[in-house]
Amino acid sequence: MQTRGVIYIHSSPPAVCPHVEWAIGRVLERSGSAARQGVKLGWTPQDAEHGTMRAERPWTGHAGMGAEFAKALAQWPMLRFEVTEDPSAGVDGERIMHVPGRGVYRAAMSAGGDIMIAEDRIRALLATTTSAEALRSGLDQLLGLDWDRELKPYRQASGGTEQSWLSQVG
Repeated sequence: MQTRGVIYIHSSPPAVCPHVEWAIGRVLERSGSAARQGVKLGWTPQDAEHGTMRAERPWTGHAGMGAEFAKALAQWPMLRFEVTEDPSAGVDGERIMHVPGRGVYRAAMSAGGDIMIAEDRIRALLATTTSAEALRSGLDQLLGLDWDRELKPYRQASGGTEQSWLSQVG
């Protein structure tokens, strides 16, 4: 079952950039990709954090591959990144965000890119909150609002960023 998504590396120290490419390449190799020649992301300076680099790359592959990319990237706690995976037949899409000091946020994503919160999580929140402010705070947490706020300045598009697809073969 093929799907696609995007890997956004919002900020990485320059010395870590080759390691990020190798990690992405290893995920592609394990999935049977022809990426053995190596992954090159086309890094550009990150204006939101002096001295760091940014890159983004669309990918195609099997359902669940977005989580594999995120797991590989989470080895470097200083990275700011997002990985998206589009929904595919019988599988929800996903959005995974990582912010240093905050860790990983993972949520189901609709075809339109909206975060989807499971009914049981909403019911649990309603059962445990005692005020409107606690409900608002709980919903913000379920929606990953703190991650969004921290990543917002890093999401600025870079005009000359190279766009090519990372593909799983087979």
